[in-house]
Amino acid sequence: MVSEEKVILMTKLAAYEKREGRRNLNIVNYYRSDYIGFQLLKAIVAATISYFAVLAVYIFYNFEDLMAEIYRMDLYEFGRKLVIIYACTVGGYTLFAYIVNSLKYSGAKKKLKGYYINLRKLENLNKNQ
Repeated sequence: MVSEEKVILMTKLAAYEKREGRRNLNIVNYYRSDYIGFQLLKAIVAATISYFAVLAVYIFYNFEDLMAEIYRMDLYEFGRKLVIIYACTVGGYTLFAYIVNSLKYSGAKKKLKGYYINLRKLENLNKNQ
């Protein structure tokens, strides 16, 4: 005879596997440092592409003013400001990505641990019957 507790546990396990299980397994298959390092690399590339896209839009929008001022402005100082803004943008985005991915990894590990505990409970229920 099928016990109600067993059915509830099996339903929980199946729902977890269908929703979050695969994603959490893919995350936890990496070492923490490898997972976070790869995500940070993706974040740096994305921040760099975004920075240069916004810079290009800014330059195209203010092209006439920039061309009128180019002979009067200090190009070294202008380049220095661009590099500082780039470093702050990438640094901030990387810090944000580090925090988010650290929390995501620890959450996935915690949920997967709960999943394995429920699997052991189900195995013990099967042994007892």
